[in-house]
Amino acid sequence: MNSFNILKNNKQTLSYIYLCLSIIGAILPMMANFNFALEYGNSFDIKNFVSLANANPAAQSISRDLFVGASAVFIWIVNESKKLNIKNMWIVYIGTFLIAFAFSAPFFLFLRERRIIEIDNN
Repeated sequence: MNSFNILKNNKQTLSYIYLCLSIIGAILPMMANFNFALEYGNSFDIKNFVSLANANPAAQSISRDLFVGASAVFIWIVNESKKLNIKNMWIVYIGTFLIAFAFSAPFFLFLRERRIIEIDNN
């Protein structure tokens, strides 16, 4: 039996996996941001942050990959949320910019799965 079929047939479990990933996606980047603030000053210096995110080719690659990928997925998130009339999207929109995309993308998937469950039960 394929383990992916278990998730396909159990949207409830899948939704909670997304929720757990969103929590991890909030904690890990925030820990790194706090460490950045501790190491480079008590405030969050965005100019220095961007500079360090582009300090070498490896960092540039990850930064650019995240920027393009996150931009495309964010556009899809906005479109999909309107199509499915998903509630509480303000958390996703604000969370993308104030917490991390690693939080907001899985949190959107959680909300989306919950909405699909709701639609299927009607």
